[in-house]
Amino acid sequence: MSRRIVITSGKGGVGKTSVAANLGMKLSKTHRVIVMDTDIGLNNLDMALGVENRVVYDLVDCIEGRCRIKQALIDVPDYPGLSVLPSSHALDLTASLSGLDEIAEKLSALCDFVLIDCPAGVENGFYRSISCATEAVVVTTPHISCVRDAGKVISILKSRFENVSLLVNRARGDLMVAGKMMSVEEIVSLLSVSLIGVIPEDDAVSVSQASGGEVRQGIAADALDLAVTNIINRENYIYDCTKRYRGLFGSVRKNLRNIV
Repeated sequence: MSRRIVITSGKGGVGKTSVAANLGMKLSKTHRVIVMDTDIGLNNLDMALGVENRVVYDLVDCIEGRCRIKQALIDVPDYPGLSVLPSSHALDLTASLSGLDEIAEKLSALCDFVLIDCPAGVENGFYRSISCATEAVVVTTPHISCVRDAGKVISILKSRFENVSLLVNRARGDLMVAGKMMSVEEIVSLLSVSLIGVIPEDDAVSVSQASGGEVRQGIAADALDLAVTNIINRENYIYDCTKRYRGLFGSVRKNLRNIV
């Protein structure tokens, strides 16, 4: 049976879908992976994977019996081990998603990992999505409002799962060293949760989002690779986003970045 990991966040705009897409692409190089979008109406996972023009059927079609699961799954080009089950673009509040658990069970038989891209917040979509999972990754940025909301989500998840992990996204090492942004250690201490990854702010992420593809180069790519290793092996090798801003040369980099 595959591992079913819900990827969620307390607040929107923290890069959750981009993280889910990149974890899926990188995991699929060594494992069979299916990413499932459970955000009805506000979904972007198909765009993050560059397959938005190939969508014929979606999650709601599967649940309501208009197609088989394999008909709705879209293979992601250049990633033989990766498929996506897109969500519905129509904001249909009458759609019944009571069969979502059954869909997740059937997907589990087809792959090694099911990654579930969950709606942000703690509304009905959140509870619907976590009901399909066996473990969770919470994405936050190092901003106090995002961390506070992440804490609320983590408290709910801990009552349901043994394995709840944190991924800090868009970390600015220069600001952390200068004391102008919450450090990773402060975030982990506040949330009392295991850390699975720290992804630094990197222009390469924005470039990949524009074209719908994997972050392949740069510091964010290195950090995502470490996060994937941690997921597979249940380890905790964390990218140090502050290292390049410490010491004499680090001070120069930090000052140059502030000037730019």
